[in-house]
Amino acid sequence: MKIIVITGGSRGIGASAALQCAARGFGVILTYKDNPDAAAATVRAVEAAGGQAVALRLDVGDAASFRAFREAVLQALQSVWGQTRLHGLVNNAGYGLYNLMESVTEEQFDGLMKVHLKGPFFLTQALLPLFAEGASIVNLTSATTRVATAGVAPYAAFKGGLEVLTRYMAKEFGARRIRVNAVSPGAIRTELGGGLTPEFETMLAAQTALGRVGEADDVGRVIATLISDDGGWINAQTIEVAGGYNV
Repeated sequence: MKIIVITGGSRGIGASAALQCAARGFGVILTYKDNPDAAAATVRAVEAAGGQAVALRLDVGDAASFRAFREAVLQALQSVWGQTRLHGLVNNAGYGLYNLMESVTEEQFDGLMKVHLKGPFFLTQALLPLFAEGASIVNLTSATTRVATAGVAPYAAFKGGLEVLTRYMAKEFGARRIRVNAVSPGAIRTELGGGLTPEFETMLAAQTALGRVGEADDVGRVIATLISDDGGWINAQTIEVAGGYNV
């Protein structure tokens, strides 16, 4: 069995990715920060569907904790699956913040940077020694890198940086046949940023070619495809999963 790590896997897109990847035969190590009950519920859902999963706590904004997290991952690999190698990583954990540039504080800016750019960089670095040859990495970015939306400038800027980092990861890890891609969701019905109001959802749906906002499973299925051998010749790409938002 191939084993993957999904950060922020307790709910939303991360939980969907956990279920979709488990359905393809992957063992899943999912992380959570503040909600162990939600993480446990996702583990139970994976197990109810015949898969195997464990949940580990991780604060993606705390790079100093990544070495200890790697040891926890290795312990889980050995104790649950009898293995020592990872076959995939989904850098998904994140949060939204709506604030116009004129009022963004340095603390808010730094917090977003730590989670959305610094975190994926150094977590990937920390876990790299555990990756098997031919592993796959998926970084979650955002359609806000393509379509400017007032109030999310720092978030979008760091997601744009993660898209650039994706290509550099693919270049540098290619000698080990590790593929690296980014998935760029559009408006998705999750709890990110407090969720969607009915009025905001109606507006977003009207701006989308397929006439609706996305669901977590719309993105989770794409992540699972890229992690699996079905995405074996896709590398260094950013795949927008937005139903045709503002085309």
